[in-house]
Amino acid sequence: MPDGSLPTAEGLLASVFGFAEFRPGQGEIVAAVTAGRDTLAIMPTGGGKSLCFQLPALCREGVTVVISPLIALMRDQVRALHEAGVTAGALTSGNTEEETEAVFAALDAGQLKLLYMAPERLAASGTQALLRRIGVSLIAVDEAHCVSQWGHDFRPDYLRIGALRAALGVPLAAFTATADAETRTEIVTRLFDGAQPETFLRGFDRPNIHLAFAPKDRPRAQILDFAAARRGQSGIVYCGTRAKTETLARALGEVGHTACAYHGGMEAETRRAVETRFQREDGLIVVATVAFGMGVDKPDIRWVAHADLPKSIEGYYQEIGRAGRDGAPAETLTLYGADDIRLRRAQIDESAAPPERRDADHGRLNALLGLAEALTCRRQALLGYFGEEAARCGHCDLCDTPPETFDGTEAVRKALSAALRTGESFGAGHLIDILTGKTTQKVTTRGHDSLPTFGVGRDLSKDAWQGVFRQIMGHDLMRPDAERHGALVMTEAARPVLRGEQSVTLRKDSVARSAPRPAARALVSDEDAPLLSALKAKRRALAEAQSVPAYVIFPDRTLIEMAERRPRSLDEMTGIGGVGAKKLDRYGALFLEVILGAPAAQAHPVRRKLAGGPAGPVFDALLAAQRDFARGACGTLKPLSCTNATLRLIAERRPATLEALEQLPGVGPLKAERFGPAFLRAMDGSGSDAPDA
Repeated sequence: MPDGSLPTAEGLLASVFGFAEFRPGQGEIVAAVTAGRDTLAIMPTGGGKSLCFQLPALCREGVTVVISPLIALMRDQVRALHEAGVTAGALTSGNTEEETEAVFAALDAGQLKLLYMAPERLAASGTQALLRRIGVSLIAVDEAHCVSQWGHDFRPDYLRIGALRAALGVPLAAFTATADAETRTEIVTRLFDGAQPETFLRGFDRPNIHLAFAPKDRPRAQILDFAAARRGQSGIVYCGTRAKTETLARALGEVGHTACAYHGGMEAETRRAVETRFQREDGLIVVATVAFGMGVDKPDIRWVAHADLPKSIEGYYQEIGRAGRDGAPAETLTLYGADDIRLRRAQIDESAAPPERRDADHGRLNALLGLAEALTCRRQALLGYFGEEAARCGHCDLCDTPPETFDGTEAVRKALSAALRTGESFGAGHLIDILTGKTTQKVTTRGHDSLPTFGVGRDLSKDAWQGVFRQIMGHDLMRPDAERHGALVMTEAARPVLRGEQSVTLRKDSVARSAPRPAARALVSDEDAPLLSALKAKRRALAEAQSVPAYVIFPDRTLIEMAERRPRSLDEMTGIGGVGAKKLDRYGALFLEVILGAPAAQAHPVRRKLAGGPAGPVFDALLAAQRDFARGACGTLKPLSCTNATLRLIAERRPATLEALEQLPGVGPLKAERFGPAFLRAMDGSGSDAPDA
């Protein structure tokens, strides 16, 4: 700050970022980080994690270094901070020479408050000396789950962060949206050297996101139908292979969507071009592998579809969490089938991980199957995985249309018995052959046609038994054993079922393709829709002129609020969420012109700085009083006036007496005599009548 004093988080929240209050849970985290306490915060995607280290950085002395996993993510955050009037920079391999020089110049001048860098840069010689020299006082770690070998995005260079924290002797704040208990334990061990940080578990619920799963049945048509019902909305389709991203992107393009593919095998320049298009274009669909998304901070993605089953619930949650970050409604669809499950099993079995980790990964995949095959509210199942209890949400496919179920205890016991009687040495295919009484060479050679379980499951078809085994694994009653080449072995949870002590309810698999859900509900009413479109057009023009993503100007959520509330002045505009002082000054009048349908009255720069604050109306009253008495009460005296800067000073300090008014810079005896009584009444709200004799 100009006077050297440190501002408060609450003040900066409003003045810089344009928010009247914290989101639930943010305030406590900001307070802990600002106070310099080691902090671990697990917050839902879109819950405002970045603000929880950006605000403390502005409230604390020194520089905050932010360790972030992707260049695109760093660039997005730095760009957004610049738009809000905050000096921040990034040192990345993607910088131009001029960009790097500008960052070092700002550091040397003591102007930079936030410095972003990738964990890989910590290995560079001189990095630690640089951070000491510039006075780093806080380390913030974004996407902290990358430190965990159990996580889905393990980054070995994250392991250097704990040593950096110890070497610099500064507090560390770690943030992630995805961390089960095992991953949280590893984060604490690796980043905090086992010392327990102040931990905030702020919930994983994203109530604005509609959850849905469906068995694959003509999957390309299922994805095309889902996209067609959401035409013109930005979306992501995740695929399991690189080739599929390209074929599905072409299919979407052939039916009139604007779509492009993205995967790790593409040239870096091509990938960057796709990222840039997705950030800047409305309604673009990106068909991608999981390589896409972590670095894209686009708040108005309206839907995410999985054309193939993800790897785990953690991965699923991260990927669907890229939708609806602005809090507006968003939708998801995840398709799954037998081939997906085989692929994911093979990836686990063929990995170089130790047996205990592969077993844990099979358990994670089973948990995802459990979510796919859930019987009741899907959100309850998802949040339950992360240790949260929740009421029925009424906003998922299973709440919309509860599935048909049946008592599957007998079928499950038959399956478990078949596995036991064959020494838990075979996969589902062979066990199904035994249960359905199919005399294959493998069955007869091993004598399995003489087992008591041979043919006991003829009442169900092969497809139905595949559904039973899929749900058995979804209940985590059996897991593939990599040491036995994928043979299914029972877990401890299966034994009560086998003994008849516990029942199992299963859902009836339906292969009938369901009709696509209606499009996501309109973001605003029909009455406000034309204004929202006009505001978006203005935003797009400004973004294109500056070569920045549209949401850097204002996110959708801010434009929606403008369209609904229709502010008529800069003062009213400050009450819109996301309109901070810098953006009000830069864009306020332009968007007011769209709302009013005519050029907005041009306010003096001094007055613009008072917009939305208590001094604004006082300034206006003082200005009116000055106009009334510029030539005195009689209207014949020599003109006299105060500068706008002086009126601002009076409005902010509000002197209560003529003597106090006279002492303010820019006033003096003559002006105090001419305007004093009228100014005092204006500050009291009593108008600008003629001054006392």
